[in-house]
Amino acid sequence: MIRELTVALGERSYPIYIGEGLLQEAASYFEKHGVSKRSPLMIVTDQNIGPLYLEALEKVLQVAGFQVVSAVVPSGEGSKSLAVFEQLVTKALEGGLDRKSTIVALGGGVVGDLAGYVAASYMRGVRFVQIPTTILAHDSSVGGKVAVNHPLAKNIIGAFHQPAFVLYDLLTLQSLPPRDVRSGLSEAIKHGLIWDEAFVAWCDNNMDKLLALDPEALGYALYKGCGVKAAVVSEDETENGLRAILNLGHTIGHALEAVAGYGELTHGEAISIGMIGSAIVGVKLGAPQEVYEVTRRVLGKSGLPVRLPEHFDTDAVMRAMMHDKKFTEGSIVYVVPTAIGKVEVRSDVPASLVRETVELLKQEADWQ
Repeated sequence: MIRELTVALGERSYPIYIGEGLLQEAASYFEKHGVSKRSPLMIVTDQNIGPLYLEALEKVLQVAGFQVVSAVVPSGEGSKSLAVFEQLVTKALEGGLDRKSTIVALGGGVVGDLAGYVAASYMRGVRFVQIPTTILAHDSSVGGKVAVNHPLAKNIIGAFHQPAFVLYDLLTLQSLPPRDVRSGLSEAIKHGLIWDEAFVAWCDNNMDKLLALDPEALGYALYKGCGVKAAVVSEDETENGLRAILNLGHTIGHALEAVAGYGELTHGEAISIGMIGSAIVGVKLGAPQEVYEVTRRVLGKSGLPVRLPEHFDTDAVMRAMMHDKKFTEGSIVYVVPTAIGKVEVRSDVPASLVRETVELLKQEADWQ
């Protein structure tokens, strides 16, 4: 079964295909969407995913007549750097990529963000295809936000560059380590928490199937998650308003990633802790206690962390938040839940409340 969604952005609209075995059919999708065979395309992947899927994708495309250049970068957030970006531009130049070429991201969110920024920048922008191989990438592969990191701030150097299409082969998810499965489910749960109360309840009831990578459950969850992302992006492509709701949990989460050096916590783990923090802020600002209880229960069921390790320095976390794009004109722009499936973006959340929340996140017991 192939599920299909459309991100509606006028001339920049594109489809998302979700199904099993799509990697083996990649050439037909490339042809359908007019990827050039005259100009070389470049596949960007990492050292974890490359050995699993790169050769198969290269063969499928080459047999169909595509000219393929491949680049393998180190795995992990450290590759989202200007140094690795420059290496990929060098590889593209050496491979003869031109204005009609396409950059293909084969991997998780790091590869997608990095390859997408190369595509946005190379010769002022070339076409881009996303082939995500992680659950987490169901979020980052949709919406066109591409970026690399600076040592002081995550995703601070970037662009909006929409893919031509997204090809999501569920079979590639079967090789994911359990920690990566949990991390990816964090963003799926987030999409429910901001938009779809019924989907949160479904996740709550089907978590065992999701953790076991049941194809039908996983396909449905990714379809729902991508659907929320597509709906939001279609209304607000460049984050001038509504799209900011996708940052639920990210204000604290990104700060935790920066303080941890992009290593101790995965993105999904940091966002999980951040969403617990958002629930605490929401309740303190008037949301029902259920917002905290349901958020904590569903994230806890997935095996994600629901508290902050005590060794994280609160001052360091607060300083990292000051560098975040969501900190403007001295006040914190914060996505605050008002109910399960509903949030609001507020620019008046006191830094003192956020600091208090960071401290509460270190407590073992349920916050009340």
